[in-house]
Amino acid sequence: VGDGAEVGDGAEVARPGRGGVADGRGAGEDADRGAAADAGSSTRAPGAADPIDRAARAGDPVALTRALVRIPSVNPLLEPGGAGEEAVARRAADWLDGWGFEVALAEVAPGRWNVVGRRGPAGGPSLMLNGHLDTVGVEGMQVDPFAGDLVDGRILGRGACDMKAGVGALLAAAAATRHDDLEGRLIVALTCDEEHASLGMQAVVVAERADMAVVCEPTGLAVMPAHKGFVWAEAVFEGRAAHGSRPEVGVDAVRHAGRFLVALESLDPSLGERPAHPLLGRGSWHAGTIEGGDAPSVYPARCRLVLERRTLPDETADAVMAEFGAVLEEVVAGVEGLGATLSCALFRPGSDVPAEAPVVTGLVEAARAEGLPGRVAGMTAWVDAAFLNAAGTPAVCFGPGSIEQAHTADEWVDAAEVVAAARVLTRFVRARLARGAG
Repeated sequence: VGDGAEVGDGAEVARPGRGGVADGRGAGEDADRGAAADAGSSTRAPGAADPIDRAARAGDPVALTRALVRIPSVNPLLEPGGAGEEAVARRAADWLDGWGFEVALAEVAPGRWNVVGRRGPAGGPSLMLNGHLDTVGVEGMQVDPFAGDLVDGRILGRGACDMKAGVGALLAAAAATRHDDLEGRLIVALTCDEEHASLGMQAVVVAERADMAVVCEPTGLAVMPAHKGFVWAEAVFEGRAAHGSRPEVGVDAVRHAGRFLVALESLDPSLGERPAHPLLGRGSWHAGTIEGGDAPSVYPARCRLVLERRTLPDETADAVMAEFGAVLEEVVAGVEGLGATLSCALFRPGSDVPAEAPVVTGLVEAARAEGLPGRVAGMTAWVDAAFLNAAGTPAVCFGPGSIEQAHTADEWVDAAEVVAAARVLTRFVRARLARGAG
C-alpha cells in the first residue's frame, strides 16, 4: 500500500522494438516444459546458455516467472539494502524490445524504475496489462528467495506469487501476440513501489491512457472488478509523566487509548447492519499499531494509536473520520483530563467496475474459453487498480496465485496457474486488439 508520496521527476529512455526474435511456444507451453532445467540450474547467471533465460526470451510463462524471481527487487523502503526495481525493469525492457515493442524506461524516483512497452497503432482500441516489479523483504524466508526453483509444480521464491507470476503471465501474452496484426494499442506497464507508496503507478496514470486495464495481481484466476480501500486514522493521547508511585500526579496516556479502543466496539453493530457489497461484503476496523510508555515504573506521557478502517468503494475518508471522531468525543467528555487528537494519516479509495463493463465480460469469456470457471469475485486487499480507475481507465484484477501465499516465508505459486493465466490474457488481448477478431 502507498503513503501518498509525490512522484519525482525522472529520466526516461525510449527505444523502438527490434522485433524478429525466434518464435517460442509462449503461453501454450505446459507448466514444466518451459523451465526444463533442474532446480539447481536456477542459480546460474542468466545468459544465452541458460535454459530458463532462453525459454523466457521465447515467451514461456513459467520460465519468465522463474527468471523474474531470480532477479532481486526488494523494495528498499521496506527492507534496508533492498535492490529496488532497476535490474528487473531492464531485463523486462530487453524482452519487450526483442518482441517488437516500443519500450520506455523511466526512473520515477532515485533508483526506482518503471518500464512501459507499447505495440500497435494509436487511435484505435487500447488495453493495458499491468504488474508491479517490487517485492516485500526476505528476512525470515524458509526457501531461497531468489533461486526461482520449480518443485512439485510450484515456483518458489520472494515475489513468486506477489506478483512475478502475474508479470510472467502478462509478458507471455505480450510475446504470444507479438506477430499479431493489431488494430489498437497494447500497453505493458510494469511499475515500481506498489508495496509502499505506489510511485510507479502514480507516474503511469499521468502518462498513459487506455480503454481498459488488467492488473495481474494474484486472484486465483478469478476476475475481480471490485476491491476495498482503507483509511489509516492516527489518534494521539496526551498524559503526564510521573513516577509509578505517584498516581496523584501521573496521567496514563496508554490507559486513555485503551478506553477509546473499547468504545470503538460500539461501531460494530452499525457496520454489521449496513448493506453488504455483493462482492466485498462490509467494511471493518481494527487497531493496527499502538506505541506508548517509556518504562514500567513511569506513567506514560503519550500514546499513539493507528487504526485501520477497510472501506467499501462508496465510503469516504471524511465519513470514516467522522465516525471515529464521534466516538472519541464521547470518551473525552467522560474522562476528566483526557487530551487527544485524531487525524487521517492515509486514505486509499476502493473501486468498483460494473459487472457489465467490457473488461469484465471479456475476461470472463476468455477464461471460460480456456476451460476455467470464469468466476467473478471481490478483492479484499487494496491494489493499484484504484489509481487507474480514478484516472478513467476501467481496471480489474486477474492473475495466478492466491493472496494467502503473498509475502509468506515459503512464498510459491502453482506453475499451472501461471500457464492458464497467460492463455486467458493472450485470448483477451487478441479479442480486444487483433485485426478482424471482432
